[in-house]
Amino acid sequence: MKRSTILLIIGFILLWNSGFIGAEYGLPYTGPFTLIFLRYLAVTGILAFYLLIRNRFKWFGWKVASLNMLIGLLAHGVWLTGVLLALDQKVPAGIVALIVSLQPLATGALSSYVTKEETNWYQWLGLILGFVGVVITVAYRINFNSSDSIIGYFIPLGSVMGITVATLIQRRMEINRDKEKLPIDQTLFYQSLATMLALALPAIFIEGLVAEWVPKFTLAMIWLILGVSLGAYILMWRLIERLDTTRVASLFYLGPPVTMFMAWLAFGDTIKMMDLVGMGVVLMGVIITSRGKSKK
Repeated sequence: MKRSTILLIIGFILLWNSGFIGAEYGLPYTGPFTLIFLRYLAVTGILAFYLLIRNRFKWFGWKVASLNMLIGLLAHGVWLTGVLLALDQKVPAGIVALIVSLQPLATGALSSYVTKEETNWYQWLGLILGFVGVVITVAYRINFNSSDSIIGYFIPLGSVMGITVATLIQRRMEINRDKEKLPIDQTLFYQSLATMLALALPAIFIEGLVAEWVPKFTLAMIWLILGVSLGAYILMWRLIERLDTTRVASLFYLGPPVTMFMAWLAFGDTIKMMDLVGMGVVLMGVIITSRGKSKK
């Protein structure tokens, strides 16, 4: 694997998983819908300004725009809504990261149908091991005597399906060299615009766009806008250009250990013995998956 690709992977893992921590910092001061709406209002504005000064701001027609907006709605809107609603239900950030790391298993199951990139037995072994690691940790954490706890732990499954379908569509566009595929800056603009429009109604009518602009919230928003919505997503789409979907998806298995470590540093969250056992199994699954080669 090229050094540039390895650097992309490291940068993506760190930036992507810092989003869970940034969200935990921001949620005490606003609702999940408002946080996403304000975040993507800013991202859309930044990208629109950038495209205007670069003379790249243009309309590509509904066929191109709608497909890119659909990907954005799934990869940003559905993904983030599930994650933030779970965090708002007091599910620990590290455990949310564990649940959404089920994405590789869903991607492996669907990739041969959508992108024609077959997931071989070696990769399946790694994906299943990763799934087992997630189950070990999550099952140990759930309070089965609390219905709120159970519901909170199931919400991120919607995020899994959203990001899985989005990455598969994006990868298929890359493989087929579809004319609907746009440069990353224009792609992100349409994706952010769709997310902002979709979250406007619940943010306004359910939460009233209420936010406390204290320094901690402001700093969290700046990081979520620049570091995650722009930085992490740019790196993710770059990786999808270079690697098959199963390999890219397997990187999500690295989210739980990274996020739990970040949460320990930021909030003093307790890392339990079963967390370590589950993470060990997850890491073993990632290593096996990354060594397996997909047939193309």
